[in-house]
Amino acid sequence: MENPQIQNASSTGTTPTSTNSPTSKTNAESTTAGSTTDTKGKQPQVLTSRKRNADDKKKSQIWDHFTKLDVDPKAPRAECNYCGKHYACHTVVNGTCNMWSHLKACKKFPFVVDKKQKVLVLEPKIEKCELGEQNVGTLKAIGYNYVECRQTLAKMVIIDELPFNFVESWGFKLFARTMQPRFDIPSRFTIMRDCLKLYIEEKDRLRTALRGQRLCLTTDTWTSIQNINYMCLTVHWIDNEWNLHKRILNFCQVSNHMGETIGQVIENCMLEWGIDKVLTVTVDNASSNNVTISFLKNVMKDWPTNILANEHLHVRCCAHIVNLIVCDGLKEINVSIVKIRNAIRFVRSSPSRQLAFKKCAEKLHIECKKSLCLDVATRWNSTYLMLEAAEKFEKVFVMLGEKEPRYMSYFLEVDSKENKKNIGPPSLED
Repeated sequence: MENPQIQNASSTGTTPTSTNSPTSKTNAESTTAGSTTDTKGKQPQVLTSRKRNADDKKKSQIWDHFTKLDVDPKAPRAECNYCGKHYACHTVVNGTCNMWSHLKACKKFPFVVDKKQKVLVLEPKIEKCELGEQNVGTLKAIGYNYVECRQTLAKMVIIDELPFNFVESWGFKLFARTMQPRFDIPSRFTIMRDCLKLYIEEKDRLRTALRGQRLCLTTDTWTSIQNINYMCLTVHWIDNEWNLHKRILNFCQVSNHMGETIGQVIENCMLEWGIDKVLTVTVDNASSNNVTISFLKNVMKDWPTNILANEHLHVRCCAHIVNLIVCDGLKEINVSIVKIRNAIRFVRSSPSRQLAFKKCAEKLHIECKKSLCLDVATRWNSTYLMLEAAEKFEKVFVMLGEKEPRYMSYFLEVDSKENKKNIGPPSLED
């Protein structure tokens, strides 16, 4: 009869061995230990395996702050190393959440941060502003408030006209984390919602402040370099404490500068803000504004708050009148102004010409911090600023004509009709 051991070994495809031989015993022990023997006769590498004990499990860091008590194993408890309070710590029933919660509020824990704790800081000195606020530098107890930090961040974005993605820049995140690590920096979408919420709150506050006040409106329109028409509407009023206030009610695009169009925009703005007491409307001397005033008078003729049937509603801008007077007077010296303007335009046209002008000023020992500037038609005082700066460098222009050949050739250029392109140069008489 066939040996059963040989039959089983044949069925598994292995070579049968005798269990009583020394070689078989050695192989069995090697297989049990999981050893590997090198063919070159080197020391075998033993791979041991054992069952994992409960003590080998990774312990929670909470046990650095708590100690298990020697109590009933079925209801284990742990003691805080700082204040001595006891908590249930069964691994299945309780876990470690209760101990972590205690550690955040433990009064004797050396690394706990008390959110109610305030810090004394010295407020910086603030100059007196329109609202009469003034601070001479006082001590104040300030605590960390996440809501106030977000509101202040939204105000910073609005006041400094920053883009919403500014809060996602690496530099700002580094600064915020260094200044206050507990502040969770919001995303650009959150800041956008905060700015919109702040706008709505300020709008409601302004609407409340305008209620019952007699208001004076001021409006003006202009066209940008992109050929887009804009209109701004400003309101002035004096409150019950005789303080003058000024606020911008609307800044929007308009289709054209026609008087009726401007009047309709002002009417819609007054309805939106609930304005029913208008004292005056100040505009410049453009002819279209006469149509605007007539349109508004027709709109407000049935209002019970009218004063003298809006006879004195139209107020002409005094600054615009003064500007027209000055521009009319400058026509008497227009030739001299054109010469000075062309001379300044030559100096500012290239860096090399500015350097030559600067060297002439250094040779004449002229120390003036003001720089040459060109006037702008829409800036009423820009012509005065241009002439004021040019007067300081009067002798420099004379030397520039003697030392710089390009300066004189600039004024000798002619067009196709043999006319001078640039009038000048300016002389001492100019």
